[in-house]
Amino acid sequence: MPRVKCAKCLKEETVLRAGFIRGKQRFVCKECNYHFTLFKQRDNDKPARRKSHATTIIDIAKVIGISVSTVSRALKDHPDISIETKKAVKQIATELNYRPNTLAQSLSKRESRTIGVIIPDIETYFFSSILTGIQKVASLAGYKVMISQSKESHKTEVANTHAFMTNWVDGLLICHSKETKTFEHIKLHQKSGVPIIHFDRVCEELDTSKVLLDDINGAFVVTEHLLSEGCQRIALISGPAHLYVSKKRQEGYEKALKKHSVPFDPTLVCNTDLTIKSILEHVDQAMEKDPTIDAIFSISDIGAIRIMVHLKKKGIKIPEQIAIAGFGNDPMGEIIEPGLTSFNPQTYKIGETVAHMFLDHLINGESHVVQTKIVKGNLIIRESSVKMAETLK
Repeated sequence: MPRVKCAKCLKEETVLRAGFIRGKQRFVCKECNYHFTLFKQRDNDKPARRKSHATTIIDIAKVIGISVSTVSRALKDHPDISIETKKAVKQIATELNYRPNTLAQSLSKRESRTIGVIIPDIETYFFSSILTGIQKVASLAGYKVMISQSKESHKTEVANTHAFMTNWVDGLLICHSKETKTFEHIKLHQKSGVPIIHFDRVCEELDTSKVLLDDINGAFVVTEHLLSEGCQRIALISGPAHLYVSKKRQEGYEKALKKHSVPFDPTLVCNTDLTIKSILEHVDQAMEKDPTIDAIFSISDIGAIRIMVHLKKKGIKIPEQIAIAGFGNDPMGEIIEPGLTSFNPQTYKIGETVAHMFLDHLINGESHVVQTKIVKGNLIIRESSVKMAETLK
């Protein structure tokens, strides 16, 4: 038998036979105490026969005639494995179309490189834009994003939370449904060590990192703009009273009224369930009770746009009779006639900030400090609210 080189140190004179394994001659190098078997050299123009099932490292080991552990270390570029062996293993892996089993790897490491995101509704521009920001940052960091929508159902949100957390996502990014008033499903998983980041509709009682919209200031500048246009009876079309965003945007609304010495009238605040039916019913009721209403501020652009369409069908002129403003900077606001004045909360940046906060949490580990970040927005003035000026400001 010709002299055999050690697959690790490449020496010949120190290699001895060391029995058989699976019918193949086993060798040991006395110099570096490395055990190995020989594998047949393959012609470059004869690729390994593909198997009908997914190739595993066991298949590679059988073709080459080395141990499974050696194949595994070679694929991971372990320093204990020789360059020659690594090259051979990777060549056969390519020919057999080997793909690492990411599930098995994640189970062994207890990580999945996956982030779970729960939002109320993926169909709206507001949330889809946030998701785009999240996905961009996550993808650059090598993470996949799994999305579920609660469709504004607390029960669905709870089920989705448990599904994500019991399937070992590496982080949970969540915006609560309009029905969510209790948070036991979040408290249950807080001790798991998995980062939980809240955004937009958050829970103040939970000690989690949060990314907030510029809610108070946004509502303040919208209301102040309407006041600057001569409006005095401004109806606020809000969401459920318990929602964080409803409370904060009303706070900004009241702050602007107070600054300009306009008395706050609670009858002008309409807490809807955020459905179009509820929003339009509240608008009709408010205008019927108070014909002096000269402006409507909706805390969502979707609501504001539907209100505009509804009022125009009734022959009400916008903004001459009633000025309209929204919150969210939905692209439809530029298309509708007249264009909708809206507060731009920078939704894409919100998504990026949420994802960066998750990554910071991972990097800092146990030393991570819970934090709250507010993403600043800006007011976009269009024709729907301009009563006193001939041109936009």
